[in-house]
Amino acid sequence: MSAKGRALLSLPPWMVSSLEDVSPPAPFTPTNLGCTLNNTSQPLSGVRVLELCRIIAGPSIGRTLAEYGASVMKITSPDLPDVPFFQVDGNVGKHCCDLDLKSASGRKTFEELLQSADVILNGYRPGALEKLGYGPQDIIKKLRHRGKGVVYVTEDCFGPSGEWSSRPGWQQIADCVTGIAWGQGQFMGLNEPVVPPFPMSDYGTGCMGAIAALIGLLRRANEGGSWLGSTSLCQYDVFLQQLGLYEENERQEIREIFGSEKEGFFELRHSDSVDEIGGRALKIMKRCHPQLFEERLIQRAWSKGFGDYVSWVRSAVQIEGVNVGFKRSSRPNGFDPPSWDAWEVDKELLKGLDVLNERRTQRQRHFGKV
Repeated sequence: MSAKGRALLSLPPWMVSSLEDVSPPAPFTPTNLGCTLNNTSQPLSGVRVLELCRIIAGPSIGRTLAEYGASVMKITSPDLPDVPFFQVDGNVGKHCCDLDLKSASGRKTFEELLQSADVILNGYRPGALEKLGYGPQDIIKKLRHRGKGVVYVTEDCFGPSGEWSSRPGWQQIADCVTGIAWGQGQFMGLNEPVVPPFPMSDYGTGCMGAIAALIGLLRRANEGGSWLGSTSLCQYDVFLQQLGLYEENERQEIREIFGSEKEGFFELRHSDSVDEIGGRALKIMKRCHPQLFEERLIQRAWSKGFGDYVSWVRSAVQIEGVNVGFKRSSRPNGFDPPSWDAWEVDKELLKGLDVLNERRTQRQRHFGKV
């Protein structure tokens, strides 16, 4: 095993540590702002999040926090590329603005937004924001005067220790160096790696980052201080492998389902693109598990930014007395002004959630759960 592998095995899938212990406790102060559904509120209402991330893993952290009511502002540079396709899903529930943090005006606006922020999400290469003066310790110094701590969460490719920790990377790199791609190839009967069909590591790492942010917010509320959360694609991949593989009989059953000549999944090789691999796997899922694509599982809302209807999968989480859902539809990067004021609430979207919650309540009453 490599030195990096040993370092990763010593790490949990996410970590939370203290940045400072001087700030007093900052209890949650929910603000509904017209977002109450069926007399329930969202647990993160009133929490402000500045998301400095691109592509999938980092934005999925902010997306999760928005789903529980946080005001998430995604800040991107007008000079850096991002994948438009991923913005459709990753920007649901947020406001999205462009700021050049290398310019005086951009830095001034960002630091004004920072003064009332509760969570900072950093999804860039380790050290990138530090060079701009916005690393964890820099943020602590800029907010020291306000008497309330902050939660700073980092997400990267290789994790905080061992060689390569300062390198940039994305899911397919993490899947290859941790052995996930090799396991996919072996499942397909090959003696070579094949990258998995979907961005499991990206979204899984996003879940880990959201957990780290929630733990940090809870500790800030109960103990005070400021907190640093961290996770990485490689940490998630190692965690995933430690959960183990399906039994051989189960794997064989899946091989038979995926082995249809119609989709040609087992003809794929390491040189095939992610789009090709994912496309074939998606066709098989639609054929074998059509229930996953039923309309009742999909949320749909008009997007002013994209000029069309946008659809996404409804939340799988149900918590009694709590509303889980988005308050606004998706939009492209840079669509909104960089301000905490005048955030729109999509009443049609909320109306749809009201109907869904009422149906859930009716089902629970029918089965004697209410």
